[in-house]
Amino acid sequence: MTIEIKHKITGKVLLKVEAETLRWANLSDADLSDADLSDADLSGADLRWADLSGADLRGADLSGADLSDADLSDADLSDADLRWADLSGADLRRADLRRADLSRADLRGAEGEFIFNWGVKLKVVKEKN
Repeated sequence: MTIEIKHKITGKVLLKVEAETLRWANLSDADLSDADLSDADLSGADLRWADLSGADLRGADLSGADLSDADLSDADLSDADLRWADLSGADLRRADLRRADLSRADLRGAEGEFIFNWGVKLKVVKEKN
């Protein structure tokens, strides 16, 4: 089966993936800027270093996904499930995180000071010594 990821405005195909699902997909270093991934199941996906700037990720399931060092600037992540996601070093500047669930997400080194100002559900976990 071929999954096509399209541009959110033009509908142009940005990437074709030969898979049944995007769960656990390896999309590391992919250029998915301005992609329409709304309501997509990307749980456990490898999105390290991916360019997701301006992407529509509303309602997407990104639980357990590796988004370390990904560019999520200007992305719409409203209502997204980011539980247990690795967002370390990610660029979240101007990203819309309203109602996103960031429980147990790793935000070490992530850019985006607004994260705590928009009613985002965030559970900070202290490491045990």
